[in-house]
Amino acid sequence: MLRALIVIHRYAGVVLGVLMTLWCLSGFVMMYQSYPALEPKERLAALQPLSLAGCCNVPVAGLADDMEVSDFRIEMLGGRPVLNLSSAEGRFPQLIDLTTGQPKTAISRFEATTTAARFGKSRGIDAPPAYLGEVAIDQWTIQTARRHQPVRHFRFPDSRATEVYVSGVTGEIIQDTTRRERVLSWLGAIPHWLYPTVLRQDGELWSKIVIYSSLIGVFLTVTGLYVGIMRLRRLPSGRWSPFKGWWFWHHMIGLVFGILTLTWVFSGLLTMSPWGIFEAAPNTLRKEVVGTITGGDVKRIIAVAPKIEDGHTVQLSAAILGATPYFLTTGAAGEIARHDVGGNVSPLQESEVRLVLAGQPTGSFELLEKEDAYYYGHHGEVTLPVYRAVLADQGKTRIYIDAASGKILRIVDANRKKARWLETALHDFDWPGLRKRPIWDLVVVPLLLGVTALCITGTWLSFMRVGRDAGAVRVAFRRRRLRPARRKG
Repeated sequence: MLRALIVIHRYAGVVLGVLMTLWCLSGFVMMYQSYPALEPKERLAALQPLSLAGCCNVPVAGLADDMEVSDFRIEMLGGRPVLNLSSAEGRFPQLIDLTTGQPKTAISRFEATTTAARFGKSRGIDAPPAYLGEVAIDQWTIQTARRHQPVRHFRFPDSRATEVYVSGVTGEIIQDTTRRERVLSWLGAIPHWLYPTVLRQDGELWSKIVIYSSLIGVFLTVTGLYVGIMRLRRLPSGRWSPFKGWWFWHHMIGLVFGILTLTWVFSGLLTMSPWGIFEAAPNTLRKEVVGTITGGDVKRIIAVAPKIEDGHTVQLSAAILGATPYFLTTGAAGEIARHDVGGNVSPLQESEVRLVLAGQPTGSFELLEKEDAYYYGHHGEVTLPVYRAVLADQGKTRIYIDAASGKILRIVDANRKKARWLETALHDFDWPGLRKRPIWDLVVVPLLLGVTALCITGTWLSFMRVGRDAGAVRVAFRRRRLRPARRKG
């Protein structure tokens, strides 16, 4: 039995050892450079201040008073205010020109160029961007390109080689990258996630490859641990391992770092939620708390929008709570103010939040001014303070509501709690008390070095041993072919 496991472990190491080593090495890069993503604050900084004089007094085509609306925002596009509107049924056009009240069905190249240029200026780039053409899909727009066609691609002549992508549907920036991000992603996130475009654009195939590769990795690690433990015994020579040379070091490193290797590859498997392990019935809690507003409410907000123009506001957006319509004005630096449908400033009151949650079985409610185990940013930032409500349901669901805007920022139900500990905590090592830098780095780097050493030595030894096995087979085959010839002679 043990002999068979050793052989299986050896050949599994040949099949997956290189990939596991790649996962480890790319993990070092991902500690300091994640996959490129456009941050909300970057997008806000590039928006043009709202200029609403002479607009918003025309009927919005197709917007009925009784239509349920789930979200909306008003921004500038090409010097004109536009309404980006989402109906509860998803049937309404996405973009409406508020100077005409008509749907905007196409974003011109000029408008896309203007958007890109403003983004560049927000980054301190005065030179105009070069137009690189339309993109169907590429490495940096895998998740977004299909729903934003045509996507226009621009490059700036700055020292960081900044590139941006502009949506052909909404006219907004949907992605930005720099040379550093692109290069480090090819060394980090892309190999770590098996994320090259040729594979990732087929979501089903990509998912299967990652899941089954991770399963083989789990099997490889478990068999290695079993063999390593079974071979651990005190010999007459005083040694604790029957192996010598690099085999000895692989044995010892495996005993020390094997469990950690198993938790990392297993939690990596769980990030894919294989076979719906973390899926549950659709959660309607967010809609119950937030609710929807009507097209009539949106019309009233549009009508008062020119009154709040101050030269600093770059976005007007929905802030629905308990189906009561409010809207937010947001500045380029992210500062917000909450208004009622009459345009009056209306700061969120704790009593409002409590009233909205009155229909839920609330176990506890408090104002949270620091991160907790389920609401945290790891290496980023989270909005604080927030109201935290812990429901008295079976999963003790947690709801986190922004204390300034009233928006629900996070809902953590029983499934998300499981994922937080079995997936995120194990894989990202973001245990409470450890996730702050530089403590996190000082802990994770040595551990990842140990796991990397285990994978490298295991892969090298597997290839060496399999190579010797293949050589022995070739020699035996030659001898077998030569025997008849010798008898004939």
